[in-house]
Amino acid sequence: MDTIPLSYTLGLSALLFSIGVAGVIVRRNAIILFMCIELMLNAVNLAFVSLSATAGVQGQVFVFFVIAVAAAEAAVGLAIIIAVFRHSESVDVKNFSLLRW
Repeated sequence: MDTIPLSYTLGLSALLFSIGVAGVIVRRNAIILFMCIELMLNAVNLAFVSLSATAGVQGQVFVFFVIAVAAAEAAVGLAIIIAVFRHSESVDVKNFSLLRW
């Protein structure tokens, strides 16, 4: 059984991460913004898992922490988006200024 070379998985991870960064920079919709952040976190997970074959099991342990952070980010982020949508009837990032002090 052949294995996938490390450079292929790291290249795919870099491509996914760059797509996520481009989405965060370009888009103004909060839902799309959170999807791009999740894409970046999944790209990091792919890199950790592919490097765990050479570095040991620590990469897989980090994946569990990243998944926990992503779940917390999704829960808190979506709660904030719902609160802003109820107040301003829009999910545009420009309307998030109402959360400032």
